[in-house]
Amino acid sequence: MSVNQQIENWLVSRKKSFLHSNRPFITLAFAQTLDGSITTDQGDTLALSGLASNRITHQLRSLHDGILIGIKTVISDDPQLTVREWQGENPQPIVLDSQLRMPAGAKLCTHPDKRCWVLTLQNQESENSNADIDIFRIAENGADFVPLDSAMKLLREKSIHSLMVEGGARVITEFLKAGLADAIVMTIAPGLLGGYRAVGDLEQTLASSLPLVSPMFAEKLEQDLLIWGDLHYGENKP
Repeated sequence: MSVNQQIENWLVSRKKSFLHSNRPFITLAFAQTLDGSITTDQGDTLALSGLASNRITHQLRSLHDGILIGIKTVISDDPQLTVREWQGENPQPIVLDSQLRMPAGAKLCTHPDKRCWVLTLQNQESENSNADIDIFRIAENGADFVPLDSAMKLLREKSIHSLMVEGGARVITEFLKAGLADAIVMTIAPGLLGGYRAVGDLEQTLASSLPLVSPMFAEKLEQDLLIWGDLHYGENKP
């Protein structure tokens, strides 16, 4: 069985067994180097994964209702978030943007078949006149980051039953800190950067409270190593 089929079978099974009704099933999917770096410095763009791994990413996109990134990734990478290297429908593009910095000229503003959803804080006034995005304001909780619990509830209400989170680092870290990610697919490229890490401080003092991947699967994919599995937290660890 190919790696693509293994991942698809696993993901489809995990989504079927998902029991929460107040948020989507959430998959973290990102590429990093052997030392955990995703780029040389915050804000830089760097392609890490090979062609086969990139096809896995596009396959994963086709298996989710929505795909989410942070505004810093929009500004630095200007991604399309579409399915191009695999057959399937494009997921709904979603951006976390607490200060409404979404560039009017971003590729997500001219998505081929969907209007980009921008999730921001309640008190943010829009200066973006682009009519091709939809802005959703979420009540603040005193933080400078869009409250994930409320954001995920909103997405579920809007029929996003499965969500792929591609980054960047702050977004990945916040989902792990909140214990909201259910699965992870990580591409490890054979290099060392000593740069900006994919996962930041999870603010946990006990090792038993840190996220655990179990069961964990791994396959070599050309020059990359692909690792995937279920995420567990605290008392819910197997």
